[in-house]
Amino acid sequence: MKTNTATIQGILSIGALLCILVGFFNLLSPEINDFLYQKLFYILIGASFFVQAPTLTNKNFLYPMYAAAGLCIIGAFIPVDSQVAAMKTVGLFAGVLMSIFSRPRAPRQQ
Repeated sequence: MKTNTATIQGILSIGALLCILVGFFNLLSPEINDFLYQKLFYILIGASFFVQAPTLTNKNFLYPMYAAAGLCIIGAFIPVDSQVAAMKTVGLFAGVLMSIFSRPRAPRQQ
């Protein structure tokens, strides 16, 4: 189960990375770049957070990670010029921070 989850999360993360790269470098038409850069990227990151949530070592981050995933996914469908469009960025940063701080600690060498 854990390997399958890691594989799914890896595929979602690589897809998100491709979206951000293609959108950032404007490799396709403006409409497609906007879709990849402003929508699909956040949907894939949100899905990755959703898959990652049950595997977090700090279980206090379980529901906040689901909330971060929801902010990313819902925020992707909100128009860019809206006042609440920043919710997807808040979800992204929150999810990344929880991912970093919930990693298992390496045992110290004596």
